Amino acid sequence: METLEVMKEARWYNQWLFKMIKPYLGKDILEVGAGTGNFTRLLSKIGKVSVIDIEERYIKYLKKNKNISSGIGDIEEGQYFFRNGLFDSIVCLNVLEHISDDLKALKNSQKLLKEGGTLVLLVPAHKILFSNFDKTLGHFRRYTTGELTHKLKSAGFTVITNRYLNWWAAIGWFVFLRLTGWRKIPKSEVGIFNYLGRLFLWPEKFIKFPFGLSVLVVAKK
Repeated sequence: METLEVMKEARWYNQWLFKMIKPYLGKDILEVGAGTGNFTRLLSKIGKVSVIDIEERYIKYLKKNKNISSGIGDIEEGQYFFRNGLFDSIVCLNVLEHISDDLKALKNSQKLLKEGGTLVLLVPAHKILFSNFDKTLGHFRRYTTGELTHKLKSAGFTVITNRYLNWWAAIGWFVFLRLTGWRKIPKSEVGIFNYLGRLFLWPEKFIKFPFGLSVLVVAKK
């Protein structure tokens, strides 16, 4: 909860990421692991949004927003508050790394999509960046683009786009979290990242960097 509250300071970055994935989203969206809804508000601007999370405290927080449908749901176990739901798009941002059996979760995601539906995934990148902070957050792993593509194909998806994202934050993560052993991100640091991101991230609109803090994948059923 503390980390999610800190990440509210990354408003510009969330808007930037939203613009990047918006073309792949349909009108009926499921967000998996929404936390306190930092990204949910943006998704609700373009369609009907349903939200699942395994944490009851987050669901109570999300139910304050009357424009979304929210409830307990576990994508790994295939257990949800809704019945027989099929969606145009599933958005899963910084969640898959928390799941022990990520392939099972991907297969369950595929079952929840309509034919031709899209899955949007954002996960942390590169094993070399795995830090004490990853452990604190409950991360099982960090990914490469190749590894994630292989798992998505095994789950029955066709990958549309697959890229590293946020190159300059990867450098900061390695220096401040991997090398120093920090176990949390100071709120002030997130504010600085959010401000400077406008300067450093614009090249990613035109260039795919060979490394980054995250992997962004869009896949189709």
